[in-house]
Amino acid sequence: MMAAEVRQPAPSLLERLPPVRGRYRACVAISELAWFRVGGPAEIVFRPADRDDLADFLRRKPKDVPALAIGVGSNLLVRDGGIAGVVVRLGRGISEVTLKDDGLHVGAGALDGNVALTAQQLRLGGLEFLSGIPGTIGGGLRMNAGAYGTEFKDVLLRAEAVDGAGRVHSVPAADLRMTYRHCGAPADWIFTGCVLRAEKGDPTAIAARTREIREKREATQPVRARTGGSTFKNPPGNSAWKLIEGIGGRGLARGGARVSEQHCNFLINEGGATADDIEGLGNDLVEHVRGATGITLEWEIQRIGALAGRGPDCSSLGAGAAS
Repeated sequence: MMAAEVRQPAPSLLERLPPVRGRYRACVAISELAWFRVGGPAEIVFRPADRDDLADFLRRKPKDVPALAIGVGSNLLVRDGGIAGVVVRLGRGISEVTLKDDGLHVGAGALDGNVALTAQQLRLGGLEFLSGIPGTIGGGLRMNAGAYGTEFKDVLLRAEAVDGAGRVHSVPAADLRMTYRHCGAPADWIFTGCVLRAEKGDPTAIAARTREIREKREATQPVRARTGGSTFKNPPGNSAWKLIEGIGGRGLARGGARVSEQHCNFLINEGGATADDIEGLGNDLVEHVRGATGITLEWEIQRIGALAGRGPDCSSLGAGAAS
């Protein structure tokens, strides 16, 4: 009588990934990383040690494993099912800020606010607007972020990125074809740094402009709430918040999510909201505005991941398991 065949369990995703100098974590709660404090688990989070570590990982990882870069989650909504594959989170090894002859060299993991502060300390003008953007340089490059009259495209000289095959690209700003909240870089590029225009300015004027931006932001936006920043792009010749206010959307709620009373282009997790609550509330606003005005609001917040019950199964993994 023949013995029954014993099938070996399939290797876990963590076992299939190449060795790195950085760090892997399995089954990470995205709610710990994103400003909305909602969202399902990331199957794997990878924090590369530096650009070369990231490039080597992308070259060697299995081709069927998706990799997605996120910053600090300030303009991001991860759905309740979470994210399958690998989430790349750029950190300390890709966040240096250095002034050189050709401009201010900035790592993509650097916080916009920290870059604004460094520029102020170096007496560099033109970068004060970064103090009004709650995110990282990499995220700002990917969406051509802007605030208070200035966008990334206005100060960008050159950008560096690693593509999905691990190839490093260094391109002038014009090649990125940046327009309002849009960057024409290929979807598989992960930005690792850039060079920003560095112009000496009057330190008193720079400090005053930075303070003005921060005070205005705190006075007009729910900066201490669980939010994701501006929800919708401004339609040509109009303002998203005015359209939302015009249909009575200020204060509108769905589940634990609410339209901010302070600025109605911001959605807020009041506590206990799900990603579905937030996305559903946003979609309600889109429908109400379209019905009243014929204008279709376009999401500025990046919405990613699977719906509840359709994402990665982390039940067999130890939460936060590391390699």
